[in-house]
Amino acid sequence: MLVVALALFDKSGRILLQQRLPGKHHGGLWEFPGGKVESDETPRVALVREIEEELGLHLEPGSLTPAFFAEEPGDRAVVLNLYTASFEGGELVGRDGQAWGWFAHEDAANLPLAPMDRQLLAFLHR
Repeated sequence: MLVVALALFDKSGRILLQQRLPGKHHGGLWEFPGGKVESDETPRVALVREIEEELGLHLEPGSLTPAFFAEEPGDRAVVLNLYTASFEGGELVGRDGQAWGWFAHEDAANLPLAPMDRQLLAFLHR
């Protein structure tokens, strides 16, 4: 399964993370926002759609820069492609009822993160 996520940075260099809802895979853990790529979408288009659906933020596909990827093997093998972008302002709303926040790298690293998101956060800090 192909999944996309966004490392969105504010002007202070903090990263936007959201908390997965209880009852979902990795429920309660923190992650980069994003979601599954549908069969008729490119990864960038899927990420724009997911960010709009989850946070009410519209991004232009061209503003997304490919960064890293992570893999989760198993019955539900997942490849997560991470993109980066700068937050240019706007109102963010957890439309699915999820908690979200801006975190300095050190604070983000101390959160209970989903395993692939922890890997990707480490790559961002290099």
